[in-house]
Amino acid sequence: MSSSRGTPLAGDALSQAIQTAAGLLRAARHVVVFTGAGISTPSGIPDFRSAGTGLWERDNPMEVASLDVFQTRPERFYAWLRPLLKGQWAAKPNPAHIALAQMEAAGVIKAVITQNIDDLHQRAGSKNVYEVHGSLRTATGASCRETYPSLRFRAQIEGSAEGVNSLPRCPRCERVLKPDIVLFGEMLPHDTWTEAERHCRRADVILVAGSSLEVWPAASLPDLAVEHGARLIINNLSPTFLDEQADALLAADVAEVLPKIASLVL
Repeated sequence: MSSSRGTPLAGDALSQAIQTAAGLLRAARHVVVFTGAGISTPSGIPDFRSAGTGLWERDNPMEVASLDVFQTRPERFYAWLRPLLKGQWAAKPNPAHIALAQMEAAGVIKAVITQNIDDLHQRAGSKNVYEVHGSLRTATGASCRETYPSLRFRAQIEGSAEGVNSLPRCPRCERVLKPDIVLFGEMLPHDTWTEAERHCRRADVILVAGSSLEVWPAASLPDLAVEHGARLIINNLSPTFLDEQADALLAADVAEVLPKIASLVL
């Protein structure tokens, strides 16, 4: 491991860890990236668990983001989701997203597995993205299963009224539209998960960026890659359960570190 977890890396220690990470990526044949909310916080999107700012500091997820709440109190669900959607529609990819997209375009990165639902990887240019928690990009009619771009209903979703009549409804079945994200009480998307596992088993390097690896079962994917022989790079400000197994440990801002790694690799 290139460093031990403590205060954020800086100076020579950070430069050395960046060099180590870049060397691992240059030598790899199948690089997989696993990202969490920390890669999108530089874009102004709050994460879920940070003390004082995380979304679950303000709301109990089972009371706002569960399948049961969506089905029985959709107005409560959308009251919670509305500001989140507004923030994500306004957000732009940051240098970390762009660096990953550049390395994928160059053939270095083979897959990006993300816990995020914000579409910023795709908007930065990444193509082979596996969204294990779904995406806010689309929404589906509960009865007919017809899927639509969420932006089609932006005016309704961003409306000030919070009653049932203001909820976005499917033009076909007239049921309230469900965003295509994984709510508490739902299974992860099977095909996406299967492909994510396949890439992790093939990986010879896995880069964890902006995830504290606390959300399961998604957090098991980097561990799966390591179990199958992958070298491990972790770029995250807070500790993870895999820190001791990391070949390069970068406790620093992803928007600072990943572009530097990309410049060395490319």
